[in-house]
Amino acid sequence: MQKLLRGVACCQHAANSGVNVNQLHIPRTQQLGRRLLSTATGHASDAADEQVLSKRKFQPHEAVDPNEKLAGQVPGQARVVICGGGITGASVAYHLGLQGWGGETLLIEQDGVGGELPWSACGLAGRFEPSYTELKLSEYSIDLIKRLTERGLPTGWRQVGSLNLARSFDRMTSFHRMKSQAVAWGMNCEILTPEQCKQHCSLLSLDGIEGGLWIPEDGVCDPHLVCHAFIDEARRLGVRIVEHCAVKKIHSDHGKVARVETTGGDVNCEYFVNCTGFWAREVGTLSKPVVKVPLKAVEHHYLHTKPIDQLDPYTPFVRDFDGRIFFRECEGHILAGGYEREAKMVYEDGVIPLSQKARQYPPDWDHFHELLDELLQRVPSFREASLDRLTNSLQVFSPDCKWILGEAPEIQNYYVAAGNKTMGVSASGGIGRVLTDLITKGSTYLDLHILDISRFLGLHNNRKFLRDRCKEAPGKHFEINYPFEEFQTGRNLRMSPIYPQLKEAGAVFGQSMGYERPNYFDLNDKQDEFGLPRFRISQTRTFGKPPWFDHVATEYRACRERIGIADYSSFTKYDFWSKGNEVVDLLQYLCSNDVDVAVGSIIHTGMQNPNGGYENDCSLARLSERHYMMIAPTIQQTRSMSWIRKHMPDHLRPKVNVADVTSMYTAICILGPYSRILLSELTDTDLSAKSFPFFTYKELDVGLADGIRVLNITHTGELGYVLYIPNEYALHVYSRLHKAGQKYQIQHAGYYATRALRIEKFYAFWGQDLDTFTTPLECGRSWRVKFNKPIDFIGRKALLMQREEGVKRMYVQLLLNDHDHEVDMWCWGGEPIYRDGVYVGMTTTTGYGYTFEKQVCLGFVRNIDAQGQELAVSNEYVLSGHYEVEVAGVRFEAKVNLHSPNLPTKFPDREREAYHATRDKPDQADLLSFSSNLTETRH
Repeated sequence: MQKLLRGVACCQHAANSGVNVNQLHIPRTQQLGRRLLSTATGHASDAADEQVLSKRKFQPHEAVDPNEKLAGQVPGQARVVICGGGITGASVAYHLGLQGWGGETLLIEQDGVGGELPWSACGLAGRFEPSYTELKLSEYSIDLIKRLTERGLPTGWRQVGSLNLARSFDRMTSFHRMKSQAVAWGMNCEILTPEQCKQHCSLLSLDGIEGGLWIPEDGVCDPHLVCHAFIDEARRLGVRIVEHCAVKKIHSDHGKVARVETTGGDVNCEYFVNCTGFWAREVGTLSKPVVKVPLKAVEHHYLHTKPIDQLDPYTPFVRDFDGRIFFRECEGHILAGGYEREAKMVYEDGVIPLSQKARQYPPDWDHFHELLDELLQRVPSFREASLDRLTNSLQVFSPDCKWILGEAPEIQNYYVAAGNKTMGVSASGGIGRVLTDLITKGSTYLDLHILDISRFLGLHNNRKFLRDRCKEAPGKHFEINYPFEEFQTGRNLRMSPIYPQLKEAGAVFGQSMGYERPNYFDLNDKQDEFGLPRFRISQTRTFGKPPWFDHVATEYRACRERIGIADYSSFTKYDFWSKGNEVVDLLQYLCSNDVDVAVGSIIHTGMQNPNGGYENDCSLARLSERHYMMIAPTIQQTRSMSWIRKHMPDHLRPKVNVADVTSMYTAICILGPYSRILLSELTDTDLSAKSFPFFTYKELDVGLADGIRVLNITHTGELGYVLYIPNEYALHVYSRLHKAGQKYQIQHAGYYATRALRIEKFYAFWGQDLDTFTTPLECGRSWRVKFNKPIDFIGRKALLMQREEGVKRMYVQLLLNDHDHEVDMWCWGGEPIYRDGVYVGMTTTTGYGYTFEKQVCLGFVRNIDAQGQELAVSNEYVLSGHYEVEVAGVRFEAKVNLHSPNLPTKFPDREREAYHATRDKPDQADLLSFSSNLTETRH
């Protein structure tokens, strides 16, 4: 290799000043980095001036430079308008063309399609993704790039494989977990020793390396070429592409996309797709209501060497995750980069550049220095390479470091595809396909809820929140994906009125939808140096026995043997009401269970999609004849409202009111055998089983407060109540409950304890066990589907067909045998399930069963024949097999259950023992202790 990391800049600078190029990575000043860059390009100061001139408030009508050619004229009518001619927009256009929509699709781009920066991305087309959905999207993208290459289109594709390095035991454990998952996910990969890593890439120093993961089918490509391949194919399929044309405004009518106003004229359309990447958040502001696309720009560097003699063009794409770096061969030289632990923000004042060229920032050698040190440590021979340039190509990240796609909650038929980080080429093909499916068919082949834009609230789009969170988010990209990992930034945002008391009681918090909720309670070290309650964020950071195990054990026992008190305030809460019977008609249409029940009843029901899958899983309390309250998972707060509004029949829209009341009520759950006695002491209402039975609702006075909505249900299977308290009364009611409960040794319980309870009781939860592809018939809930309702509910046809044909998978509970929770790796979800030695499914939710004293896994089992065909799954099939669960490469025998078990207890309760949330027989009768006719109206 050539002499020490030096580039054009260094060569010129060294010739004039005699500076040794080895000093390139030693001075820690941004000025030096800029000086080196300026000698390389000759116009860094011009670039800086251009940065200042280009930083204007986002005004799309100014996006086209007056010296450029005039904006192309757009047609007056198109079915779909795609905004953004980058690789994602090009992919959406191409896929719409494949579906025969090419002649009705218009793609507009404010500059030139494909951009002017061909190497502002690393070019990896890889499968190493944290979820099944992301992996399958990437897998489709790679296969598509291969097909385009085989057809003679230039893509730069080379199947070089990816080599992923580990420096720690936990990183190797995460690789073993991925290797186990690879069977289910259809990914070919191999665990390597350090010596085998060296065989795949001779450039490496093995210092500190524990092993690696080799993915042979990964490759590299040129994102610029791939983008133009999509564009060329889209044009061939009839898509009209207009360059140098900017969007000015997106107009809607009756909540749906109607017209797009551009610098080249107005276009009437049915669908709008925001694929503007770096500018997606700003384009979201061009509509009323504003479409919130939470993204923030950060600096992201790429180091390019000069060509290196005899550099193997099939050098694998190497990622040293613990060093936070990557490198690859690129056109005869090395392209390298990484992810700093804390990203550097840009455009913090909200002013952004309007062109790709202005998006280039001067390199910051101070900020890149740490990554450069790691790179030189991992490949010492790079010290002899000559530096060409260090580029600073700004990238945008979402608050959770995941892609953003799907239909905007604010406007129907407005779709978003953004936040692809630096992996746009890996995501683009799959995203183009699924968005096209959603537009043309209304559904797609993957469950997308973890990437759906409806996973956010308005707070996530707050510029100051994004500035805080997105310093941390990029660094997560290369961190170990530990269970229950928490962000450290953007905290103490949404808090219930009892938050100070919970913190004082030793709460260690997690965050969901911005809400701080106790995960567990630790009485040790709960005060800071000033004696004030300390804010603590829960951390697991292991794949074995977690550090909070003993704390959760005591909380669990309190809930089963005494009284636990938990904060449920983060749950999604909606009110539905109407003047007439319209609210009943709406809910009967949206829900698969019968909601026309007696006032005071609680109905647990799904809201199914047309394919029968769960869009929502919720409880409905009938407060009066024409008034319901809905309780749903925390992550459903935006999603549910979007679904309801989209599917509300037109004739009911002006007559039914739906209000999100999540922030109006504090929810406190008391659970355990003494909870009825405790609550009876604070209210005058008779709480006996006959007067206030299980699965019913009453409005109570509690303490000195009134108007408390009390549900006789805990979502865990334990005796108890959830009190929905107007916020002004929350602290009073909490204080009364806690004080009166002292005689019963009441104890605070966090999310981990209630989660352990529901896993043992075989309770499914949306977003963890249930998703848009899971049906009630597959998870033991067919008894909650009322096919004979007078209203034809959404999904009924699909569920009837499934009932006739039989289910292809079944929800089961597995108890691991011979698993030592002290020393063995734990199940954390996503573990393969084997029946008689054959892979049949994956775990979904897992945890330790403190009563079973075993690892408990919930998951789905399939019946796949020798030819790979899926057959119907019966109870007999499930119960006749021998089961194992593979945990990070080690298999453990398991006992299978098909229904909720009755756990041994010192305090039996007939109501709860008779109620099985998950049932092995669709027609299993309710055996509650009160009248059967009331029971039938309720569940």
